[in-house]
Amino acid sequence: MAGVHEFGRRKFPRGDVLLSSARRNWTGIAAEIRNHPAGEIPPPVPRQMEVTLALLGSESGRVERRGNGELQNTAARPGTLWFCPIGVVEESIRITDDLENILHIYIGQDVFDDISASLSRPVSSQNIAYKAGIDDDFIRQVGYRIVAELQEETSVGHFLVDSLAQTMAAHLVAKYATDATEERPGALIEHAKLRRVIDYINDNIESDISLSELSDIACLSRHHFSRAFRTALGVPPHRFISTLRLQRAQELLTHTKLSLADIAYSCRFSSQSTFTRAFQRQVGLSPGEYRRRSGG
Repeated sequence: MAGVHEFGRRKFPRGDVLLSSARRNWTGIAAEIRNHPAGEIPPPVPRQMEVTLALLGSESGRVERRGNGELQNTAARPGTLWFCPIGVVEESIRITDDLENILHIYIGQDVFDDISASLSRPVSSQNIAYKAGIDDDFIRQVGYRIVAELQEETSVGHFLVDSLAQTMAAHLVAKYATDATEERPGALIEHAKLRRVIDYINDNIESDISLSELSDIACLSRHHFSRAFRTALGVPPHRFISTLRLQRAQELLTHTKLSLADIAYSCRFSSQSTFTRAFQRQVGLSPGEYRRRSGG
């Protein structure tokens, strides 16, 4: 998603980047948290869906923008949302006061193409409404989960965010597209295909695993695969993989002399500290204490 981050730099040349997914292995979606000084913003034409969420907000700050011939003047309170669909020409954007901790989420066209393939007829992401001040707690919660991943990377972060991109895009199409259609009933996954998916995960547990790879094995779109997998096993794919990786870590702690840093790397954590926190949350012990108690 390098092009998406380049779009952010062009649109917000004066906005300080606090956190960014630029170095993460995310697909279909990118995110960044910025501080914005008051003033005018040069608005390029977006080639991806942009969802903006005010994390801290401002008592007096407002965002004035004009797009598609519509003028919007919105108070930037905590939780305020803005949508800018693909292809919308924004004529002007002005921020009246300095704004801190603004989350920008960019969803690529390929995500919407995948959603369209799962519906009874194609839909266009360009038909999503250009809106400001939306009251949509679902979008907020997805945004907050993306913020958590930006703040503390997990071993299945790219997989989780890929799933969130699909979920957010489907919600945007269903609720805000002018030609939104009802989705077909959730797809089921055949037992043999599910078995192949699980075998693939086990065989590649020490490698990066993408949602696209698993959905291809199951012969389903990514959107339907995520729903079908959760229906079959009771947990989403990213949580299933995370649990297996931490189980693998337990085996390595017990039966090998690998260092904690090497085990963290083998289980696809970005650092030993991230691994330690995730392990302690699930097991209730630090990796070192678990190794001592298990006699490893």
